[in-house]
Amino acid sequence: MVSRFEHPAGGYKKIFETVEELNEPLPATVTGQIPSFIKGSLLRVGPGLFEVGSEPFYHLFDGQALMHKFDFSNGQVTYFRKFIKTDAYVRAMTEKRIVMTECGTCAYPDPCKNIFSRFFSYFKGVEVTDNCLVNIYPIGEDFYAATETNFITKVNPTTLDTIKKVDMCDYININGITAHPHIERDGTVYNIGNCMGKGASLAYNIVKIPPTQKDKSDPIEKSKVVVQFPSANRLKPSYVHSFGMTENYFVFVETPIKINLLKFLSSWAISGLNYMDCFESDEEKGTWIHIARKDPGEYIEYKFRASAMGLFHHINCYEDSGFIVFDLCTWKGFEFVYNYLWLANLRQNWEEIKKYAKVAPQPEVRRFVVPLDPCREEQGKNLISLPYTTATATMRGDGTIWLEPEVLFSSPHQAFEFPQINYKMHNGRNYTYTYGLGLNHFIPDRICKLNVRTKETWVWQEPDSYPSEPLFVQNPSGVDEDDGVLLTIVVCPGAQSPTYCIILDAKDLSEIARAEVDVMTPVTFHGMYRP
Repeated sequence: MVSRFEHPAGGYKKIFETVEELNEPLPATVTGQIPSFIKGSLLRVGPGLFEVGSEPFYHLFDGQALMHKFDFSNGQVTYFRKFIKTDAYVRAMTEKRIVMTECGTCAYPDPCKNIFSRFFSYFKGVEVTDNCLVNIYPIGEDFYAATETNFITKVNPTTLDTIKKVDMCDYININGITAHPHIERDGTVYNIGNCMGKGASLAYNIVKIPPTQKDKSDPIEKSKVVVQFPSANRLKPSYVHSFGMTENYFVFVETPIKINLLKFLSSWAISGLNYMDCFESDEEKGTWIHIARKDPGEYIEYKFRASAMGLFHHINCYEDSGFIVFDLCTWKGFEFVYNYLWLANLRQNWEEIKKYAKVAPQPEVRRFVVPLDPCREEQGKNLISLPYTTATATMRGDGTIWLEPEVLFSSPHQAFEFPQINYKMHNGRNYTYTYGLGLNHFIPDRICKLNVRTKETWVWQEPDSYPSEPLFVQNPSGVDEDDGVLLTIVVCPGAQSPTYCIILDAKDLSEIARAEVDVMTPVTFHGMYRP
C-alpha cells in the first residue's frame, strides 16, 4: 500500500479548524447513483470547536463535540450538523473560556475568583469532562454520543438535539468506559471500563446493557457487570480504547500504556496537568492478554503474554477449533503511541510531523491466537495448530504462555487504522475483509481494504483529500461478505465544494456516487449508519 500523493504543506490543517452549526439541512449535489438500499442517515461525531475566545485547545481530542448527519432519501442527500450541548460546551460558551480540562488542554480556575476560592476549589475533586466527541451508538431505542469517561450523552438522531447527560457511575461500578462497545444482534450492548476491584485494587469490568425492554423502561437502568479482569498494576490502569468479543468469549488486551492515578487525582488539580500528563510507560512488563467466558461470566486464569505494544482498535475476534483468533491495529513502542496521541497538537506544522514520522516505529496489523485449553507439559512447543496462520503460543517455565503474532499488514510509517468489518454478518465470527482509514505521516489520506487471509490490499485515494473512517453497509440482497458499500465523509479543502460523502463499492473501492456540499467540515472520528 504505497502512498500515491504527497500532501501539500498545511492543506490538511483545514480539517482542524473551527466551524459553525447549521440552522437547517443543506441539499447536496449528487453525482453517480445512490444505491436503492441506502435509505437512512450517516451519523458522525468529532471535534468542531478548537478554541474558546483567545484560549486554544491544544489537542485534536479536546475540540468540542460536533455531530454530523448525511440523510439519504430517494436518491437525494442533505447534510446537517450541530454541536452537542454538553456541560463542557455550554459552560465554555457561557463563561467564554475553557472550563473543563480535556485530554491535552488544562482548564485553569476562573480568573475572577480570588486566591482563596481558587485554593479551596482544588479540594472538590477532579471534574471529569463530558465532551462526547468520539463515537455514537444505540442503546435500546435511543442513541448516545460517547467519549472515554463515565459520561455518555443521549441525542436525537433526527434533529441532532441534545437530550440529557447520563453518568454510568450511577448504575455500575466503573470509573470510565470506552466509546467502542460491542452490540449483539438482539441489541444487547457490552462495554468495558476500569474500576476498583477486590481489596481496593484496580480491575476492568465488562458491562452488559440489555436490549429494548418490553415495558419501555430504560435499558441502562438494568446494566450489570458480568465479569471482571484483574489489573497487572494495582495503582496504574492501562489505557483501554477497545476490546474483543467472540460468540462465547471476551478478549481484553492490557497494554503497557498506563495512567498514573496518583498523579491524576492529586498533581493534576494542584499543578495544572492534563490527561496526557498522567500517561506513562511500563514496557518491561510487556502486554497481558486476558480471556473470559461470556455466559456465565468467568475469568480464565491462563497467563497470556506478548511483547509491549500500543493499541487503539481491535478489528475482529473469533473462535476456531479450540482457539481464539484476534486481529489488532497495533503500534510499536510506547513513545510512539504517546506521541501519536499528541499528533493532534494543533500547533504542529507539516514539516514537524514528517520529521517525526520518518523515525517512528511502523504500525502493523497483527493476528494473535490463544489456545483455550493449553497443555502445561508442552513447554517450548508451539501450541497453535491452525493451518492458516503463523502466529504462535509457547508455554514457558513460569506458567505464562508467550504469544508471537502473524503480521497481516505492515508499511513504513503508514498506518491501517479505524478498522471496520461487515459487523452484522461477521462480528465475533471468522471473516475475510476489513476496511480502514490509511494514515500517511499521521494524516488520513486514503481508504483501504485488507484481505486478512491473502494480505491483498485495495486503496481509494484522491489528491488533497482527507477521508474519515469508512463504514460498511451491507447490500440486503448480497451474498458475499463484501457485498455492500462503504460510506465516508471526505474533506477536500481546495475544492469548490470542499466536503462530500462518498459511496464506494466494498468489493474494489471503486466510486459509486458522491454527495457534495459547499461547506468545510472538520475531522470526524467514529459514527454509525442508521437505516
